[in-house]
Amino acid sequence: MAIEVKDLTKYYGVQHALDGISFSINKGEIVGFLGPNGAGKSTTMKILTGYLAPTSGVAAVEGINVSEDPQRVKRQTGYLPEHNPLYHDMYVHEYLEFAAGICGLASGMARKRADEMVGLCGLSLEQNKKIGALSKGYRQRVGLAQALIHNPKVLILDEPTSGLDPNQLVEIRKLIKDISREKTVLFSTHILQEVEALCDRVIVINRGAIVADDLLHKLRLGKGGALLVEFGQPVSAEELQTLPGVERVESAGVNRYRIHAAPGQDIRGELTKFAARENKALLELRQEENSLEAIFSRLTQVPLTEPAS
Repeated sequence: MAIEVKDLTKYYGVQHALDGISFSINKGEIVGFLGPNGAGKSTTMKILTGYLAPTSGVAAVEGINVSEDPQRVKRQTGYLPEHNPLYHDMYVHEYLEFAAGICGLASGMARKRADEMVGLCGLSLEQNKKIGALSKGYRQRVGLAQALIHNPKVLILDEPTSGLDPNQLVEIRKLIKDISREKTVLFSTHILQEVEALCDRVIVINRGAIVADDLLHKLRLGKGGALLVEFGQPVSAEELQTLPGVERVESAGVNRYRIHAAPGQDIRGELTKFAARENKALLELRQEENSLEAIFSRLTQVPLTEPAS
């Protein structure tokens, strides 16, 4: 197991940031860590990387308990915080050699790894510039290069694409995808298209609790999705609306409808019985995938008013 979190709790004074969360990530997975601001994403990542102590519970990376041996965990982990902490007065190559030295690499190996990261992260044309002169996209590349300089097994990236323009997003997405072929990656983002492009699995946290942890395609086929149905002969929406369990019917083309079931209802049987009874050929009957935006909204919405006690 590359990452394991068990009953992890964190208080900031009286504020409850994490409420006994548990999850595990297998080696080689790339997992999107989603949640609204203040949900507990950055707190979890800081605990996993040894920069913050939990109040209770266990966090382990590559089988190493973070609380018991944080320095050993840091040798296995590459971390890019949300606010990329770079020395703007240093040159790119100089900074990467400096970061490698902090990780314990001898000067010759530090120079070699800096050269490799410059090539991997597309920094060749910028390596002799000061970091402060770089665009936001290139500074993010430098941050990723720093996280990779000691060849860690696990990458933890907190909002790695925040503030980038569309072209920079494409570049950083490709870089993360290339890196993930040999690493386990956990990354948080508010850009849901990044999750769809990079991840097979999603963990959603809200108000300090895990509210979803599943493969992305399974989440999309979960509750809330409509049924798409197409008939070979004309059928009116009014006819379909009368079927038991049907909440709403929308047109989706010629003889094709999007049908929303009432909560807890499975209306597939009713639709097949209707088609047989009315002698209508049933050309299509499938569940429509939820959008990731709809899933995120449903899982993380907070009521505008608290219920009365």
